[in-house]
Amino acid sequence: MKFVLFPLGSAGDVHPFVGLGQALRARGHDVSMMVNGYFREITQQVGLEYLELGTAEEFLAVTGDPDLWRPIRSFGSVFRRGILRALRDQYAAVAERFADGRTVLVANCLSFGVRIAAEKFGLPLITVQCQPAALWSEHLSPVLPGVPPWSPRWYKRGAFWAGQRWLVDRTVGPETNRFRAEVGLPPMHQTLRWWNSPDGILCLFPEWYAPRQPDWPEPIWFSQFPLWDESDVRPHQPEVDAFLDAGDPPIVFAPGSANCQARPFFAAAIEACQRLKRRGVLLTVFPEQLPSRLPDTVRHFVYVPLSRLLPRAAALVHHGGIGTTSQGLRAGICHLVMPMAHDQPDNAARLQRLGVGDWLSPARFRGPTLAAKLDRLLHSDRIAEQCRQIAARFQNVRPFDDACQVLEHARVMA
Repeated sequence: MKFVLFPLGSAGDVHPFVGLGQALRARGHDVSMMVNGYFREITQQVGLEYLELGTAEEFLAVTGDPDLWRPIRSFGSVFRRGILRALRDQYAAVAERFADGRTVLVANCLSFGVRIAAEKFGLPLITVQCQPAALWSEHLSPVLPGVPPWSPRWYKRGAFWAGQRWLVDRTVGPETNRFRAEVGLPPMHQTLRWWNSPDGILCLFPEWYAPRQPDWPEPIWFSQFPLWDESDVRPHQPEVDAFLDAGDPPIVFAPGSANCQARPFFAAAIEACQRLKRRGVLLTVFPEQLPSRLPDTVRHFVYVPLSRLLPRAAALVHHGGIGTTSQGLRAGICHLVMPMAHDQPDNAARLQRLGVGDWLSPARFRGPTLAAKLDRLLHSDRIAEQCRQIAARFQNVRPFDDACQVLEHARVMA
């Protein structure tokens, strides 16, 4: 079979598709991936045909928008700088190369151009959801601004309707429907429902993390966390092993692969390590956010696959992205999350409900408060036991088996 994958976003959005494409290719399928040039090398390293969707320079320009990390403004930033810029190129790629009906399209919910092309040409499309926050429910609802999860269902229903109509649809609708009219399609309404393909949704997370809700769209299938983090294509890093071998397990600080505005996060991290007399690892591809000199007990690395690093760590402090979250769960260590926007507040709440961590708002993320929170987490027998129990759920898991089987039957289901 022929599959074309369309991830849109940062490494946390792209890595699951790379791993999925690699698994499909290992099963004998022809796989292409249309993705930003920032991820070209990694796409080709695993043997996928690479189709360019913008340049690496354009990707880095997106990460510099301060609105990207603000709860109310973040979706507008993602739409203007990501979804809208990709829309026509995605549509054109499908129309010119894959509209013959012999290809299964696989895209995340931000790939509007693919969703429109599939509708226009009647092509099979499976929407991949890596984050349960993208699936609305008035029962166990995702954490969204202005919608506390403990709110009554009537309030959630009204808040979701108002947020979708007055915030999301007003942001997305005019440009999206203008393009739909150009290609002869009627207007789109209710963006947060429309962006899921009617052919089906593949959830790359297990039901124990986000149980199926009665008002989620159907058909829907669940897999496991993808857990792909470049570990099989990155060379070994002796300098990382040397630091880990030199002392006690460190606290790992990871504010997000696309976060170039994390200077306060790292300042708090360094202070917390010094207060706790703990070693620390700072992960960022933007080293200009760090002080020119670090304490001897704190080390910066541009990138380390978390599957290599976290099993040797004491705790994980991060932004709440789903990729980092799942790697921390597998490693069996406690989490402290500083959620900013997107799915991050929802993942922070799920980790808290699982009993494996806690969170701090960006306004409270300061050295003394961070140190106090970490000290409680690191000395909690109850949290340590719960982390061990959750980590046991990852034993003998083959993350992409179920996902590949769903996609292999996509043409029949469509």
